[in-house]
Amino acid sequence: MKDVSLFDQTVTAFRCLPGVGSKTAQRMLLHLLERDRARGEILVRLLGESLAKIKKCALCRNISETDLCEICRDQRRDKNTLCIVESPADVIAIEQASAFKGLYFVLGGTLSPIEGRGGDEIGVPDLIKRCQGEISEIIVAVSSTVEGEATSFFLFESLKHSNVNISRIAQGVPRGGELELVDGLTLSHAFEGRQKLE
Repeated sequence: MKDVSLFDQTVTAFRCLPGVGSKTAQRMLLHLLERDRARGEILVRLLGESLAKIKKCALCRNISETDLCEICRDQRRDKNTLCIVESPADVIAIEQASAFKGLYFVLGGTLSPIEGRGGDEIGVPDLIKRCQGEISEIIVAVSSTVEGEATSFFLFESLKHSNVNISRIAQGVPRGGELELVDGLTLSHAFEGRQKLE
C-alpha cells in the first residue's frame, strides 16, 4: 500500500470546508503553491491563530477572542432584547444589515435527534438562566426548515413560563421574489404573517 502524498493529504484537508470538493481543493492548493506562496503562509499563520484564540463568548456563545464578545460588552446595545440565532454567521448577517440593536444568543445549530443535538446541546438551560435577568423580549430568528420549526416550538415551550415576550422573525416571500419560484412552506408562512395595508 503506497503512502498518501502531502499534496493529496492537503487537498483532503481543504475538503473539510463547506462547498469545497476535490477539484476546488486542488485548484486552491495549486494556486497557493504556484502563484501565491506568501499569502499561503499568511493564511496558515492566521488560521492557526484563529483556531487557537477564537472561542465562544461566555454569555451569548458567539465567536470571540475574549471571554465576552464585542456585542455583549457594548453598553449601547439594548440589554432587554435578545435575538436567538443558529450560528455566528447569522449574527454577522444581522449586524451587517444594521437591523437589530439588542443582544444575541447563538444556539450552535437546530434540534437534531439524528445528530445527537437536543436542548442541552443547543444551550437551552443557559438560555433559560439568561432570561431570568433583564431580558423582556426574545426574537427567535432560526431557519424555516423542519428542524428550525421544531427548534422554534421547543424554544417557545421552554421559555413560555419566563416573564418575556417571545416572537419570531417574519417568514415569507423575499423582496423581489417571484411567487412561482417560492416553495410551499415559505408561501404558507407569508400568508400567515400577512399585514394590513395602510
